[in-house]
Amino acid sequence: MGTLVLAAEEFTPPGAGLFNFPPIFGDVTKPMVLAVLSLIIVVAVFTLGTRRMAIVPGKGQFLLESFYDIPRNTMARDQIGSEDFKRFIPLILGLFSFILVNNLFAIVPVIQFPTMSRIGFPLALAIFVYVFYHYAGFKKHGFAGYIKHAALPPGVPVFIAPLIIIIELLQKFLFQPLSLALRVFAAMFAGHLIIALAAVGAEFLLFAGGALTIPAPLVFVAGIGFTFLEALVQVIQAYVFALLAAVYIGAAISEDH
Repeated sequence: MGTLVLAAEEFTPPGAGLFNFPPIFGDVTKPMVLAVLSLIIVVAVFTLGTRRMAIVPGKGQFLLESFYDIPRNTMARDQIGSEDFKRFIPLILGLFSFILVNNLFAIVPVIQFPTMSRIGFPLALAIFVYVFYHYAGFKKHGFAGYIKHAALPPGVPVFIAPLIIIIELLQKFLFQPLSLALRVFAAMFAGHLIIALAAVGAEFLLFAGGALTIPAPLVFVAGIGFTFLEALVQVIQAYVFALLAAVYIGAAISEDH
């Protein structure tokens, strides 16, 4: 027991400092570089993958088309509607691809950092989506028409209409962008911290000596398991962000509330 207490006192778990990086040059940090790199990767993949399109697709074209089908059909078409969805496909596809690459950076050797674990990046994307879907709503319904469309569902009894209006306006103009940003940020932050804790903990136990070295392989294996789980979460969070963007756009331009 004394050995465990002593080890616990000596062990320093990773904390929020894990997400702070010194500038590489000027004010440019690693997360900034990764954001630019992810953009280059997304553009390069779609540019090179669509250079030689064929009626009978090869393996590369088939994979790219299968990937494209996710934001096109399960997000844009299903959530925005078959009449209006096509003009929003580039946005939904871009969001899904960009966030996915940035999330997956967390499990890429050497890089090993999810860009979206820095709140500024998901917040910027959420603000962009926020402005975009409200702009689409104002353009479709006009200023007064959109405010009425967003604030008051049809059929609401008069005596509770003021309360419903307040709730709906807060949801549409405040809570939606915040939840959109915080969801992916929290998942990437927590996931990266857990994986780092498993790696640091396994290393500490391995070199601690004595009986403490026994659980080190188990902690290391658990870290690998967490990595695979986090990879799934990274894909899901990219999907959810893009899907909710499509949901908000669909709600903004729909004829019904």
